[in-house]
Amino acid sequence: MASHTLQKTPAHRRKIFVVDDHAVLREGLVAQINREADLVVCGEASDARQALARVQELAPDLVVADITLPGRNGLELIRDLRALRPGLPILVLSMHDESLFAERVLRAGGRGYVSKQQSGQQLIEAIRRVLSGKIYVSEDVSTKMFDSLAGRVPARTLSPVEQLTDRELEVFTMIGQAKATKEISRRLGMSVKTVEAHRASIKRKLKLPTGPQLTRHAVLWVEAVK
Repeated sequence: MASHTLQKTPAHRRKIFVVDDHAVLREGLVAQINREADLVVCGEASDARQALARVQELAPDLVVADITLPGRNGLELIRDLRALRPGLPILVLSMHDESLFAERVLRAGGRGYVSKQQSGQQLIEAIRRVLSGKIYVSEDVSTKMFDSLAGRVPARTLSPVEQLTDRELEVFTMIGQAKATKEISRRLGMSVKTVEAHRASIKRKLKLPTGPQLTRHAVLWVEAVK
């Protein structure tokens, strides 16, 4: 269960709400943000359900959220928050590969993507940029998206992995990280039966007849995008 941070916020400090189910990582993130003179964490949540209730109560200026959350994932949370508060900027901080997830985040209504492998100062820079009304993604992803819009690269057919749904991509990534079905079930807050259904759908879309082939393909893919 997340601790529900609530602070009196001076007028000059922008209120940030943090959503991450890893308590230690969340606490570190909160401490880092609170060290900034112009920012303060007004609240925390460990899943989408808590986040929706607390954001409505606390009215933050920006939400920082992970993608992988129990129950509804971060991309679903973005859509829910945008429906609840259309003008609320949302920044994703995640361990997942930016080249696959950044565009999904923007399509869902998020305003930026930061990898957990980037420095803390880059996160603070991203928060301030998004608060200023701009979008934040890495230079590589920004260049790729701009070139595509400008017609500098030919239209391409989506790879099989890119055709996976958001939740299937999460499950596929976890398979590649050698996580067992029960662990994926616990981590994503879904039943084992649901995880197995996602595995079956992934195998069908990637044309992988067996479980071992799926595991091998997922492991190779995770290694390739590190």
